[in-house]
Amino acid sequence: MPYHDANIETLPPDELMALQRTRLRALLDAVLPSNRFYQAKLQAAGVDAATAELTDLPYTTRAELQQDQAAQPPYGSNVTYPLRDYVRLHQTSGSMGAPLRWLDRAADWDWWRTCWATIYRAAGVTDDDVFIFPFSFGPFIGFWAAFESAVALGNLCLPAGGMTTTARLRFMLDNDVTIIGCTPTYALRMAEVAAVEGINLADSAVRGLVVAGEPGGNIPATRAAIEKAWGARVFDHSGMTEMGAYGFECVERPGGLHVNEAAFIPEVRDPQTGTVSRAGEGELILTNLGRWGMPLVRYATGDHVRLKREKCVCGRHYAWLEGGIVGRIDDMIVVRGNNVFPSAIEAILRGCAGVAEFRLEIDERAALTQLNIEIEPSPESNADTVRRGVDDAIRDRLNFKPGIRMVEPGTLPRFEMKARRVVRRTVD
Repeated sequence: MPYHDANIETLPPDELMALQRTRLRALLDAVLPSNRFYQAKLQAAGVDAATAELTDLPYTTRAELQQDQAAQPPYGSNVTYPLRDYVRLHQTSGSMGAPLRWLDRAADWDWWRTCWATIYRAAGVTDDDVFIFPFSFGPFIGFWAAFESAVALGNLCLPAGGMTTTARLRFMLDNDVTIIGCTPTYALRMAEVAAVEGINLADSAVRGLVVAGEPGGNIPATRAAIEKAWGARVFDHSGMTEMGAYGFECVERPGGLHVNEAAFIPEVRDPQTGTVSRAGEGELILTNLGRWGMPLVRYATGDHVRLKREKCVCGRHYAWLEGGIVGRIDDMIVVRGNNVFPSAIEAILRGCAGVAEFRLEIDERAALTQLNIEIEPSPESNADTVRRGVDDAIRDRLNFKPGIRMVEPGTLPRFEMKARRVVRRTVD
């Protein structure tokens, strides 16, 4: 079985929990003497840091972090060491409000690379694989750590920023790339351009795509579309700029994500009752254990998951997120009494023949929320046929009728990084 560190990754549950407790205690002992953010949080919560267990510790929210950085710019008070100790700065995309700036020391960045090494080995990556990262590198962490981890493992890595999609495809083919790191949306975009250029991706050397940055890798219809176009296996991954690279898919078990429990502690919070447990359905709460420069303890991710605990065929006892990230809790739409995540709508649309691209408009200005969908048909399809197919599929699966507007081919935007296909119209 492919492991980065078999001794750690195959620990039985009781030994894994003991490792987490040890690493959490080391984190708290290192962070609390100088980290003003967590000093204040624990003091306000009346928690004795010297004896605290995980469940004694207060939650951390994104809103808190944003307010802290606004009040004490540019990095806030969640900084454990002097600024001279830090070597990396990244920031979030700003899709959920003000961007968060995040610093890493050399030791923290090594931890990041180790997390990615676990992801790669679980996906069956070997020393012979050649990578391409087809996007422009910037302050968004994207695949920075993924790139540097692959380099550290000894793989040949091609940076492909500043290129058109066509140029990237030629670059990939010329260098016999076997592994691609990108978003699911961009994997489909490259396939779309390849079809126009007459490039048969299934004949290329590519055998795997590690996708991240948005839902898609674990949306069955999206996954199937990517794998069909490329003739290659999709491996989903989940991570956050402020948290780390925590979720990965193993060779043996598609359809979900392991949580790397040697580096993170996952919990699930019921959004209705607030009850927290080690398994179940609800909001994913995460603690990272190796990123001491700007740590996150019991971070409310806002991601809705179904967390299970069972030994995988791959030999790991790591927590399992069935179906990956179901959706963002704050993205859930209530339409005609139905609770719907945008990822569920994408799953339906990707399964409809002739849909090249789409955009969702959630109109909340009236008493009842209305979902409107812009559909861009593929050039060879009939727009009226595509419209009827989408209308029937939404009604059959979700029990309501959306508003559908067809647009001309090539009208809707394409995305290199995170796709932004959801537009909300709210009351002023």
